[in-house]
Amino acid sequence: MNIRPLHDRVVVRRVEEDTTSAGGIVLPDTASEKPSQGDVLAVGPGKVLDDGSVREVGLNVGDRVVFGQYGGNTIKVDGEELLILSENEIFGVLED
Repeated sequence: MNIRPLHDRVVVRRVEEDTTSAGGIVLPDTASEKPSQGDVLAVGPGKVLDDGSVREVGLNVGDRVVFGQYGGNTIKVDGEELLILSENEIFGVLED
């Protein structure tokens, strides 16, 4: 199943963070926080402005983004947990 976000929304797959601390201690799932980074899977066409024009989203499929831990809405598509965020909930794009 494919998902096509509307307006200025973005579909993101969270990137799992390491479950081992810097000292080599394995952290249980209950002690770890939700990842705040993810890969963009789909991007909506853009936000409709008051004058009727559309401002495109400044992200591309494949971008690695940083967002708040509790932002967006979680959905399940084909058994995979994805996140739908508005463009303004994304803090930045990680670049190499």
